[in-house]
Amino acid sequence: MLKVFILPILFLLGHLLYTKEDASCRKKWKPLFDGVSTRGWHKYGGGDVGSAWKVKDGTLMLDMSEKDGWKTKSGGDIVTDEEYENFHLRLDWKISKGGNSGIMFYVHEDPKVYPNSYETGPEMQVLDNEGHPDAKIIKHRAGDLYDLISCRKEVVKPYGQWNKAEIIADHGKLTFKLNGIVVVQTMMWDAGWEKMVAESKFKQWPGFGTYKKGRICLQDHGNTVWYRNIEIKEL
Repeated sequence: MLKVFILPILFLLGHLLYTKEDASCRKKWKPLFDGVSTRGWHKYGGGDVGSAWKVKDGTLMLDMSEKDGWKTKSGGDIVTDEEYENFHLRLDWKISKGGNSGIMFYVHEDPKVYPNSYETGPEMQVLDNEGHPDAKIIKHRAGDLYDLISCRKEVVKPYGQWNKAEIIADHGKLTFKLNGIVVVQTMMWDAGWEKMVAESKFKQWPGFGTYKKGRICLQDHGNTVWYRNIEIKEL
């Protein structure tokens, strides 16, 4: 009699575990950069990716040989064609000597209301900590949640070397990893988040950090920067 009850229970448990694993498998990593083109990206505000963004040897590089103010001529911030809500983003970056860039997320692309991507999208800072003056400012160093939270531990590699970055945004819980180490953790959109934004430079932009779905953005800050192995998994 015992077998009569145990076997159906084991079958049910096995089915539930299989279903869970099967659902997990469906959430696969999706490349955001194919290594040979800028397919899947466009210039913030519309239009094709500028010619200063070059694809070579499996990397996406911003060539700053021609400047236009503090940005790059024929460059500009670029954003994904798709929007993302809950996700795990990972990519490699390296920065030039004295360079500055950034990885933004939850960017709401409405250029008539928000002329710049940073008016809505929080940023993981990309920086040469030894050579860029921004590194002298607290919360502006590589791996920081820019102008909001400093890294728990500094693990960034020097300019010219590859760093592995991860941004995990899961129903308001935000985690930054740099070179395999958790460097930032916080909750978005609660009272603490609102207070933190209100005490930052972003207080002048009411839409900043309020959107729960948006585009991934790579920043043109007028310096040469390289990105590769850009991929995302929706959670």
